[in-house]
Amino acid sequence: MSTARVAGHDFDLEHAQIELALSGVDPEPINQHYAVINGRRFPPKQALAVVTGLDRADFTTHQARAILQRLGFGVYRRSSQTAAPGAPERGPHGGAEAAVLEPFTGRWIAQEGLEVVFDADTPEAVVRWLHRNHRRARVWRVPSTPAETGSALSGR
Repeated sequence: MSTARVAGHDFDLEHAQIELALSGVDPEPINQHYAVINGRRFPPKQALAVVTGLDRADFTTHQARAILQRLGFGVYRRSSQTAAPGAPERGPHGGAEAAVLEPFTGRWIAQEGLEVVFDADTPEAVVRWLHRNHRRARVWRVPSTPAETGSALSGR
């Protein structure tokens, strides 16, 4: 448990509490910063606002990032890199796309360039999110097995 002072209020926050609070929440589009919670990327201010009930204008992105990081969540900044660090030098985009897509195996995603902007269990949920957020992206399901891709790896 960590006590955080935000906008003049003290909050006792726990890692599991934040995961539970965001379990049924769709992440909003990422502008620059994000935190990975329940395997999904959330804007830090959205996550902290949901948990505390505070208005986002009451705190900064830096405060939200620091609190989430202190609670053990990965916090990151969107990168303009085209290749993921440590990605193999083969395949499309030097292997960066495969590295980006790996956590979304079997999921429906909305993808802009190399970035997965949203994922869900159904294509309808992805399309609803895109519409609600006035976004356009490629929508598709990341294959679960090599056989689903029809690749040479599938033995066909």
